[in-house]
Amino acid sequence: MDGIRKVFIAGGTGFLGAPAAQRLRALGVETRSASLSGGENCDKLNLFEESESSLSEYFANIGADALVYALGPDERQAAPAPAYEFFRERLAEQCGRICRAAKRAGAKKLVVFGSYFSHFDALLGGKLAKAHPYIRARRDQEREVLSLNGEGCAALVLQLPYIFGVTGGRTPIWRESLLSHYDGFGSVFIPRGGTAATTAESVADAAAAAVLFGEGGVYPVGGVNLTYKELFIKMLRAAGDGRKVHTVPAFLAAPGARLMTKNAKADGREPGLDYAKLMTQVFPRRFYLDGEQTARALHFEKLGFSPVRDIDAAIGESMRACYPERFGGK
Repeated sequence: MDGIRKVFIAGGTGFLGAPAAQRLRALGVETRSASLSGGENCDKLNLFEESESSLSEYFANIGADALVYALGPDERQAAPAPAYEFFRERLAEQCGRICRAAKRAGAKKLVVFGSYFSHFDALLGGKLAKAHPYIRARRDQEREVLSLNGEGCAALVLQLPYIFGVTGGRTPIWRESLLSHYDGFGSVFIPRGGTAATTAESVADAAAAAVLFGEGGVYPVGGVNLTYKELFIKMLRAAGDGRKVHTVPAFLAAPGARLMTKNAKADGREPGLDYAKLMTQVFPRRFYLDGEQTARALHFEKLGFSPVRDIDAAIGESMRACYPERFGGK
């Protein structure tokens, strides 16, 4: 398994990093992380404030054989305008600096959590990156990471779709970033496309397999493929919401989306995904992934992993955490 004995996880206490650390430890791999507060297997350190040379020295002292990078803002948030500068600095520049430091310190593997939007942007000839600051920054991130592939170091990007589950009692942002936009409506109207979706536990599987068996390149991480109608019905029912879900042509959803973008910009913010173009470029399409293909490439079978976990259970966990008041919580 490429002699990987110790892995540093940037974001090892987060939504995706914590399950990845747990999975690696279960496989006998030591993990280390850093955060502002510190803790078990976690140093008290702000990675973003350290220079590349000091980070390289830090990684060398740890003796990390690999780096898993599980940091970065979510595409569903609006950033201070201009959004592209915000996302590029946090997704590409910071990631590149930390990965370079790890490679310089002798890391044999660099595994970075990216976005499946990069996969589909490549298939669409860069159309999405031109319209959406977040996707443009994700493509920049991939170029930064993949430029480090070689010289005894394999650099990989896991292109992740929508992810469900709950880690460490954290509240997922599905309510505030998505479902809240339908508050007050008697029914939910969405475009006719679809998406791949997976769970935090499945991402942990992919990360562990990538660390142990992955080669340089990009790996789309699939789970299950659902139409948006199917996905919204699952989410609403799991949240105790019985409203009907209807599909509509994209052009009917675009005006409301343009208003959302306008309201964000009035507050000095800009969404990472242009809401109106999201309705016309993304939601009408079926952004489906073949989870089996990446599972084979990363040799899931050697670890007893499956590319598909129980998505319904993970959606249920997410919705109960988003709407605790509906399930006896505060």
